[in-house]
Amino acid sequence: MENDIKTGLSLRINNINLKADLVIPGGSTGLVIFSHGSGSSRLSKRNVFVASRLQEQKLATLLFDLLTEEEDMIYETRFDIDLLTQRLVAVTRELNKNPQTRDLKKGFFGASTGAASALRAAAELGEEIQAVVSRGGRPDMAGNTLDKVLAPTLLIVGGDDEVVIQLNKQAYALLNCEKKLEIVPGASHLFEEPGTLEEVARLSANWFANHL
Repeated sequence: MENDIKTGLSLRINNINLKADLVIPGGSTGLVIFSHGSGSSRLSKRNVFVASRLQEQKLATLLFDLLTEEEDMIYETRFDIDLLTQRLVAVTRELNKNPQTRDLKKGFFGASTGAASALRAAAELGEEIQAVVSRGGRPDMAGNTLDKVLAPTLLIVGGDDEVVIQLNKQAYALLNCEKKLEIVPGASHLFEEPGTLEEVARLSANWFANHL
């Protein structure tokens, strides 16, 4: 069996360096690239937890900082979906050149506002992206690009997150790809309740395993 690869990277994108953590379990055929929400980073405990579950299913993961430390200090930049989308697209294209990752099928996992950049990037990259998962996401912020997403898309929302459920239902109606909306009972926006984040990880792992 091939050995697991775990490495810290510095991704050079448009003259800036973005810190990243790449894990490639032996035998991986797919790579899930995480797009975190505003005010978060590659060290997000929730995303790290989900990534660990994906790795157990032989899925490679990349968690990276979409913003530099200086950029993240600017409130408006955290919500600049155009900029975050550009970063996600650029990082994906770099991974398509990297000998370790170029042959792996690619998917996006977007959390909170990160779901908007994941869906917009998926729309731009077309068939290069094989699957998208949104956790407690704001897919509505992807705007008029939702109908251009080709990748099978799973929207996961907490059952107690009523406003975001409605926003996800509106976005779901605009998606023309293979799609599914999963509502996790008893979960709030951050899936802090016992067992709810585990359910997110299970649903995500199944989705990516089927499509990557």
